[in-house]
Formats: sequence, structure tokens, C-alpha cells
Amino acid sequence: MSSTARTQRAEPSAWAVGGTALGASLLIMVGLFQGFEGLAAIVNDDFFLRTEAYAFALDLTAWGWIHLVFGVILVVTGFLLLTGSPVASGIAVGLAGLSALSNFLFLPYYPVWAVLVIALDVFVIWAILRTSADR
Repeated sequence: MSSTARTQRAEPSAWAVGGTALGASLLIMVGLFQGFEGLAAIVNDDFFLRTEAYAFALDLTAWGWIHLVFGVILVVTGFLLLTGSPVASGIAVGLAGLSALSNFLFLPYYPVWAVLVIALDVFVIWAILRTSADR
């Protein structure tokens, strides 16, 4: 076997590259949404509806900090995913799952926004896993 044959790698398909870029872009967008949601809760927690009988009741300022920090982590991971790192793909899938879970717990406070972010998280997970399978 020649040295050029050993060092030559198969290039990922255009679908895999495009899917990863789509997943990374959506992850960045979800991170921005999480950040805005967090800022809104920190600055003015009266903006959100307060429910009395909800099993996962937390202080809205605490939820705001959780969403803000989580949003920053999602944005950074999205940019790392654009570099093509396979480690970033695994981290991105895990973080998108945690994002969906945190928004599920946030449903009583802002249901439409939470459902939108959950749907985007599911799409991010699908796009990243689908393109990882194509590599």
C-alpha cells in the first residue's frame, strides 16, 4: 500500500456537510433563543405567566440564569460544530436534548416559545445524527 493511499481520507458527502452546517446554525439560533428567554426572565420576571400548581416550580430569575448560561453554551457549541469536530457533534446532540428538557420544564411559563424551541432542538438532533451517519 502506498503512502498516499494510507493518508488519503474519504471526503464527507455534500449532504453531510450541509446537514452539519444546518444543525450548527440551528443550534446557534436555539442558543440565542435560550439567551433571550433568560434575559427576559432576569430583567423582568413579571413578563412570564406564573402558575400556582406546577410540579417543577422554580423562581423565574433562577430559570432566567439557567437559560442564559445554557444559551451561551449552545452558541459556543454551535460554532465549534461548524469547525467539523466529531466531539462537538456528540456534545451538540447532548446539549440539544438538555435544551429540549429544560424547555419542557419551562412550558407553564411561556408555552408557545418553549414548544418552538423544543421543536428546533429535535430538528437539531435529527440533522446532526443524520449527517453523522453519512460520514
